[in-house]
Amino acid sequence: MRWPATVAVLVLATLSGFARPARAAPVVTWSACPEDAQVECGKMRVPADWSSPYGPSIELQMARRKATDPAHRLGVLIVNPGGPGGSAVNMALDGDFTAELRKRFDIIGLDPRGVGRSTPVLCAQSLVDAKPSPLVGSEAGFRALAAYNRRLHDDCTARSGPVVDHADTGSVVRDVEALRVALGESRISIFGASYGSLIGELYGDTYPATLRAVVLDSVMDHSVDVDAFLAQETASVQDSFNEFVKWCARDVRCVLRGQDIPALWAALMRRAQAGTLVDPYDPPAKLGVWELISAAFSAFYDPQWFSFAHYLQDAAEPAKATGRSATPPVDITPNSFPAVFCGDWSLPVGDFTAYRRRIDALGKIAPQVKASPIALSAAAGCVGWPHPPAGPQRRLAPARMPMLLVNALHDPATGHAWAQQTAAQLGPSARLLTYQGWGHVAYSHSPCVKAAVERYLVDLTLPAPGASCPAVQPEPFGIG
Repeated sequence: MRWPATVAVLVLATLSGFARPARAAPVVTWSACPEDAQVECGKMRVPADWSSPYGPSIELQMARRKATDPAHRLGVLIVNPGGPGGSAVNMALDGDFTAELRKRFDIIGLDPRGVGRSTPVLCAQSLVDAKPSPLVGSEAGFRALAAYNRRLHDDCTARSGPVVDHADTGSVVRDVEALRVALGESRISIFGASYGSLIGELYGDTYPATLRAVVLDSVMDHSVDVDAFLAQETASVQDSFNEFVKWCARDVRCVLRGQDIPALWAALMRRAQAGTLVDPYDPPAKLGVWELISAAFSAFYDPQWFSFAHYLQDAAEPAKATGRSATPPVDITPNSFPAVFCGDWSLPVGDFTAYRRRIDALGKIAPQVKASPIALSAAAGCVGWPHPPAGPQRRLAPARMPMLLVNALHDPATGHAWAQQTAAQLGPSARLLTYQGWGHVAYSHSPCVKAAVERYLVDLTLPAPGASCPAVQPEPFGIG
C-alpha cells in the first residue's frame, strides 16, 4: 500500500523531529490600567516574524475603553495616532473621541510592534543624538551617513532584538488580525491617523471581509516612488510656509506683521548655514539649516503660527529670548522611526551624486523650506540600512466597502494630493472629505470633521461627493 505523498512527508518529518504542533492562537490577558481604572490594559504575544511562527515572540500591549452603552454596542474600534512612533495606548486612554463613539464602540489602542509599550525599539541616546544631517554635502559625508545607519541598526537590534527587522506595517496588520481573532469579533472598525492610516489601508487590502468601517485621517499614499515621495512631501511643507506668511499678513496679532517674512527667513537660513544662528530657546547652542527647517515643520503641525512667529522674532533678535533649561541626558531612548520606515518603503536614492541632485531639485520646489524634514529623514535614514523593506510600496486594490478619507487642504506632513491619489486607488467606494484649513490630523481641528467621522462610523453614511469642512482659524497658545 502506497501512502499519499503528503502523508509520507508528514510521517518523515515527524520521525525526523521536524513536525511541531500548531502554536496556540494569541490570547489577550486583561487587567485595569494603572493610569485609569475605567480602562483595561491588555497583553498579547505574537511571533516577531510572522513567516516564522515557531521563532522568537514579542509582547504587544493595548488599552481598551469599553462601550458605555453595551446594549447599543457596534463592536470594536481600533485606533492609531500615527508617527510612526505614536502610542495607540495613550490614544485610547486620552483620545478626544465623541461621546457617541464612546457609547457605541469598545475603543482599543494597540501599540504597534516596536512602539510605546509593545516591545519598543530602544537605541543608545548618544548614538541617536549623533544622527548626521540629511543635507549631506560631500561624498565622505554620504559614506558616513550609510555607516551611521548600519551602526544604529546594529545598536538598536542588540538592545531590542528581532523586532527591529520586523517593525513593518504589514506585520502590524497581521497583529491587528490576530487581535480581532483573539477578541472573537467577526468584523472590526479602524480609525487610523497620519502614519496610522497605512494600517487601515493595508488591513482593508489584506482582510476586506473582516473590516466593517475604516477612517483614514491625514492619508499616506503608499504607492509613490522615491522621487514622488520626496517631491510631494516637500511641496506640502512649502505650502504650509506660504500659508503661515499669508496668515501673518492678515492677523494683527502676528508679531511679524508688516515684515518681509521670506526675507527674514532667508537671513536666518544664511546665519544657520554659517553656524552663527543661536537657538533662541536654548542659548548658546547653535541652529543649523536642518534644525531651522525642522522647527518650521513642527510648528506647522497644529499649526502653531503665533508661537512660531515669536520664535522667528527671537531668533532674529536673540537678546529677547528667555532660554530654557537643558534636558538631562539618558542612556537609551525609543527610536522606532527608521525601523518602521525602512521596513515599509523602498527609497533608493542612488550614490552621492544622485542623492545631492535630488536634494537640489527639492530646493527648486520649495525655495524657503528646501525639503520635507520627515521625508528626507526617512530617505536618508534608509541609506545603508542592512535589512531590505518587508512591505515596499504598491497600489491598493479597489475598496470592497465604503471607506472615509479625511485630509486638511494644507497639511505639512501628508499633503492633500496623497489623499486624492489614495482615494483614486480605492475607487468609487471611497469618499474624500476635505478640511479646508491647516495642520495635521483634521479630526483634532474641525468639529465638522468630527461629526462626519462619527456619522460614518456609527451608521456607515459617507459625506456627499466633493464635500468639505470649513477652515477653523488657529488661536494662540504656547507663547513664551
